[in-house]
Amino acid sequence: MKLPGHDAIARQADEHLVTHKVKLPRKVVEHPFRQVAKRVLMALLVLAATALIVYADHDGYADNSDGSVDFLDAWYYATVTLSTTGYGDITPVSDAARLTNIFVITPLRVLFLIILVGTTLEVLTERTREEWRLNRWRSTLRDHTVVVGFGTKGRSAIQTVCATGLKKEQVVVVDPSGKAVEAATAEGYAGVIGDATRSEVLKRAEVHRARKIIIATQRDDTAVLVTLTARQLNKAAKIVAAVREEENAPLLKQSGADAVITSASAAGRLLGLSVLSPAAGMVMEDLIQQGSGLDIIERPVIKAEVGRKPRETDDLVVSVLRGHRVLGYDDPAVGTLELTDRLITIVRATPGIQVAPDARPLRQD
Repeated sequence: MKLPGHDAIARQADEHLVTHKVKLPRKVVEHPFRQVAKRVLMALLVLAATALIVYADHDGYADNSDGSVDFLDAWYYATVTLSTTGYGDITPVSDAARLTNIFVITPLRVLFLIILVGTTLEVLTERTREEWRLNRWRSTLRDHTVVVGFGTKGRSAIQTVCATGLKKEQVVVVDPSGKAVEAATAEGYAGVIGDATRSEVLKRAEVHRARKIIIATQRDDTAVLVTLTARQLNKAAKIVAAVREEENAPLLKQSGADAVITSASAAGRLLGLSVLSPAAGMVMEDLIQQGSGLDIIERPVIKAEVGRKPRETDDLVVSVLRGHRVLGYDDPAVGTLELTDRLITIVRATPGIQVAPDARPLRQD
């Protein structure tokens, strides 16, 4: 099957170099103009304080032009003094004025220079600090989750995964839209701006060291290309992809996806179930919404459950994962539970509950 627009996307990927950039979440989000305005205001306050101090003791200063120092001269002296220009036309002549310059004006001059130089240094070192943060982030990022596409599907997928205990620092969002990545970083996730069909973009998201990859793109053909690229870079990661059309699901699985969710069909089935039984529809929606009400989770079998049947456990067991097979709770092949089995159970959500991490990616044969 040939997806629509496949050739166009392939040509675009070959002919154009897509710019990509990694953006880490900021701890303090403040507009640059506001930061500059604060520093300018502080500098003006220091200047005004210096001018008032000089004018309060203007009799202790001498002006070479007319001998007296008025209010304008005080501001002029404060300006040339704090900026270290020092023309020498206005000088302190009394002992009190000179002591004031030593113990008051000089510290104010240093503070004024710190404000101005600090602003310059902050601008010059911002890129260096960002590069250091980026290198440190890359060196510590392991077994994380990469989410391609920060639309409605991608955002909901992240919220569901984080509700099970995954930290935001372990999530990396990849999206070609700068605004989408800005929204992701504002929520505390790291982001990569770029086309996820290109291997260098996924490498910046450290896909080759990721444990899970969620593909929630807007187009099915894009999802196929992203899946192929991601599987080529990481053979062991669990890849889950979403498609709009059900006929494209087999192509996603052939491309390397472990599980494929058909968004349109899933929504349609939920609508149909809600028509037949609104209560059943509410229960299904509750099950897929982690962190509240009823949760469906995967966990390992504990030693106390070994040798029991699925119905004899404390939790409500739906399925048993044995090797690469998913068996129903009433399947005769299950028999009794083994220590290597994993259970799909329905539990009451509590604030402290977390899904047990997978020991290894589960592939469906």
